[in-house]
Amino acid sequence: MYRGKKVSIVLPVYNERENIRTAIEEFLQHPAVDEVVAVDNNSKDGSDTEIKLTSAKYVKETVQGYGAALRRGMREATGDLIVTCEPDGTFRAADLDRFLVYSQEYDTVFGTRTSRNPVWSGGGSGANMDFFLRMGNWAVAKFLEYLFNGPSFTDIGCTYKLIHRLAYERIKHSLTVDGSWFSPEYMIRVLQHRLSVVEIPVRYGARIGTSKITGRRSKAIALGFRMIWLIVVERFRSWLS
Repeated sequence: MYRGKKVSIVLPVYNERENIRTAIEEFLQHPAVDEVVAVDNNSKDGSDTEIKLTSAKYVKETVQGYGAALRRGMREATGDLIVTCEPDGTFRAADLDRFLVYSQEYDTVFGTRTSRNPVWSGGGSGANMDFFLRMGNWAVAKFLEYLFNGPSFTDIGCTYKLIHRLAYERIKHSLTVDGSWFSPEYMIRVLQHRLSVVEIPVRYGARIGTSKITGRRSKAIALGFRMIWLIVVERFRSWLS
């Protein structure tokens, strides 16, 4: 609980057996966290068993995709403040404190991993955020910012985000992406519904295992172009409506 508001953490889980219990327990130990919703997205490595050994709320989402898992988890969350985050060891529960402070003034708070010092201090050279990925995330975020007249955005793909329940209720029916390009749609809907938003730096460390989304350079490039295409299509739709 934070200032009388219940806090929910949503974790999308796809083959994260090595770290999922650690991630869940770290967030549950945070004094402000009331529930952790772990969404098993067809894991085949025993992640479901690991989740059920904790006090997290277990949810099974059979529609495959990062966006599908996050959208399901947000629907299942019961908190007044809904926080999405990766369960792979890259993010820190301690950074939640900053999100909560900014939540007093903003409807939504987005994390960014493109500040060099937090990335390096969070995981050193092991963090999967080299110059290419950092600049790619920054460039696509700036593209979205420019087309939708948004505030300063510097990271298009950071999962660590907070949204107030009332703000989420305004945008939830317009969230449709099941795939890995969910993040820009989320950001666009926030801007389209004129929700107040701020971006803050978060620590970003080395993950356990290989990223399913950006583990290979070719996949990262393909995802970047898919995000750009979504941003362009959404801009044209808004112009035509």
